[in-house]
Amino acid sequence: MNQVKKLAGQTMIYGLGSILPKVLNYLILTVFYTHLFQTGEYGIVSELYAYLVILLVVIEWGMESGFFRYAASEGDYKKVFSHSLGFVAALSLIWMLVVYLFTDGIAGLIRYGSNPEYIIWFAWIIALDSIASIPFAKMRQENRALRFAILKILNVVINVALVFTFYLVFPALVKKGINLPSWLYDPDIGVGYVFIANLITSSIMMLLLIPEFRHIRMGFDRRLMKKLLVYATPLMLVGVAGAINDAGDKIILKFLLPDQETALSGVGEYSANNRIAVIMMLFIQMFRYAFEPFLFSVSGEKNAEKTYAQVMKYFVLFGLLIFLGTTLYIDIVQRVLIDERYWGGLPIVPYILMGYLFLGIYYNLSVWYKIKDHTLYATIMAGTGTVVTLALNWLLIPAVGYMGSAWAKLACYLVMMLLSFFWGRKFYRVPYEAGRLALWTATAVGIYVFSVLLRPDNLWIRLLFNTVLMTAFLVVVAWREKAMVRSVVSGIRSRFHK
Repeated sequence: MNQVKKLAGQTMIYGLGSILPKVLNYLILTVFYTHLFQTGEYGIVSELYAYLVILLVVIEWGMESGFFRYAASEGDYKKVFSHSLGFVAALSLIWMLVVYLFTDGIAGLIRYGSNPEYIIWFAWIIALDSIASIPFAKMRQENRALRFAILKILNVVINVALVFTFYLVFPALVKKGINLPSWLYDPDIGVGYVFIANLITSSIMMLLLIPEFRHIRMGFDRRLMKKLLVYATPLMLVGVAGAINDAGDKIILKFLLPDQETALSGVGEYSANNRIAVIMMLFIQMFRYAFEPFLFSVSGEKNAEKTYAQVMKYFVLFGLLIFLGTTLYIDIVQRVLIDERYWGGLPIVPYILMGYLFLGIYYNLSVWYKIKDHTLYATIMAGTGTVVTLALNWLLIPAVGYMGSAWAKLACYLVMMLLSFFWGRKFYRVPYEAGRLALWTATAVGIYVFSVLLRPDNLWIRLLFNTVLMTAFLVVVAWREKAMVRSVVSGIRSRFHK
């Protein structure tokens, strides 16, 4: 239980550094963009960032995880840092050369032939952010959570400030008759300033990370590099598959939606409502930041398997609270996060939320293949999920529009979760309370369905009714999970008395 409390504490620390900035970014910019842009313009932003998500995984090549895996065992983590960073930097250089050589071809392929500058801007963002991932990993390894948190928060503050400058400050100055030089502000760039703001932010962040590069060690260790590549390459393939599963639908939609003239509007509407469901994804990412170092640190302990099972229970129950909190109070959430023009996509939210919860469970189950170095199985599972994603999107989008993408995401993560659970029982048996957790999940889904079927017309009565349902769920969980509740209360009291 002490280890679980330790993980909870680390999760909160890294939540401050990695997830709080993302929450601020999503809350501020999602609200801003959906009010500022038409659905088609927001579709451009969403689609291009989907490409970025996938390409970042390729350029980083799993070296972040490789660094964590060998930083301690090699005895010289600075040497591991140097090799990981050098490899990512080399890939970034190759990437930039390819983009500059084939800019027009790439732009035409993804239907941005009239805006090839978008491709150049994104190429630089991807290169800079990929290189930055390794110094940030080193901070986590060295437990320098405060510097990590400050830089991550500063990253968002700078980006948001630049976005507001380009879309609020400069236009206001122009309206007042102040002539700004075209190199500083050109209203014809429009949605492109989203990408320019990101590029400037990534460049500033790279400058702030320069002190981390003083630990670079010159020299090349073939043995170490081979170990890093053998371990990281399957994880990169897993990451690519995962990125396609998560962001690929925003790319596919533009090409498969029945009405091609409004396809980007459909992408924008779908993506904006994904932003609501991303509340669950942010929780999962916060958990992952702390869980990856944690799972290796406790793997040699006597009761490691029980610890992993406890972590799973806490994770699922908290995830179900997020699911119910979002779906039962969707009337409030939708008004806070997205403009009314995007509300047509609200039916996808419960499917995406539950899909992300299954993904989080899958990450919990990753203990067996990471500890036993069976990362090839992770590749197979993620690849299977990608096949499900692509196949269902291909079949469903022409028939039911972007709702098909939501169903595909749910099915993808469900399949991956089940594969990992049953395979994991063969290699590293953890006493998960699978039946109990499945019952809690079914209960939460049942409560949501019940709230939809008996949905009162009056908003305030509806919110009151859903609050009663939420309270009932909390009471039942507290009653059935007395030991867990007592542990949580005890932890809070001990921290309070300190």
